[in-house]
Amino acid sequence: MTDAPLNADPLASLLSTLDLASAGVVGGQDVFTGTSQWEPLGRVFGGQVLAQSLVAAQRTIHDDRVVHSLHGYFLRPGDLTLPITFSVDRIHDGRSFATRRTQASQDGVPILSMIASFQTPDGGLEHQADAPVGLPAPEDVPSDADLLAPVDHPIAQAWARDRAFDLRHVDSPVYFSVEGEQVAHQAVWMRATGPLPDDPDLHRAALLYASDYTLLESVYRRHGTPLATPGLKVASLDHAMWWHRPARADEWLLYVQESPNARGGRGLALGRIYDRDGVLVASVAQEGMVRVPATRH
Repeated sequence: MTDAPLNADPLASLLSTLDLASAGVVGGQDVFTGTSQWEPLGRVFGGQVLAQSLVAAQRTIHDDRVVHSLHGYFLRPGDLTLPITFSVDRIHDGRSFATRRTQASQDGVPILSMIASFQTPDGGLEHQADAPVGLPAPEDVPSDADLLAPVDHPIAQAWARDRAFDLRHVDSPVYFSVEGEQVAHQAVWMRATGPLPDDPDLHRAALLYASDYTLLESVYRRHGTPLATPGLKVASLDHAMWWHRPARADEWLLYVQESPNARGGRGLALGRIYDRDGVLVASVAQEGMVRVPATRH
């Protein structure tokens, strides 16, 4: 566990990590470099390196095209003390679509491989899955930060003060216990802890960042396994996201999550993100390694 920096501003830290530096074109690839936010376990947050990889790809795209889908594989844990290099391949530029592949690496070793597709906005058929009804408003749900602040544990304290997003579980979170029925679904309100610049690409990247916070919890909730379970080992293996409609990451969004399957030390989780008016803005999928202690069944 690494010591926290003094006077950290989580939102400013997020914006700083997403502001990549250009290293020019190397070997036919557009190369960028970035740093990492502090994390209590010394490992790079997966949502951060995903968002940075998207930002790198966005820097090579014409302004009239926006990301509509992304698929990434986490290859190795990232070390937050080392800089990250992002190498972008311009795979395809068509009349309506463009494709980019970003590889994030540290010391020449890849930690994430991602491919993203961009499209010029177009018309067509349109429908969406309805948002759940009858859920409490975010103002009526306690924030995770307030719930974690009294807990005398360094990770709890870090999550209470150092996250760039305000997270609010509609049902109680699964940090220390799983209360109520053990179901494979949950809902979380979320938004950035402060205003973000009026840059739609930045909001798309911030939404990708936040989508990695709680998605696998639907797996743990189904089996009554809190995150504080001694010996529990979890890690994201891959992450996919589809952007459907514009949204601001600094306004309240409802993240509806479910796990259709867990087997072989892996759990699959799916998510839908709605704005406060019930508009579906994005869909997410993630599979993670979930290894429970041998004494649990």
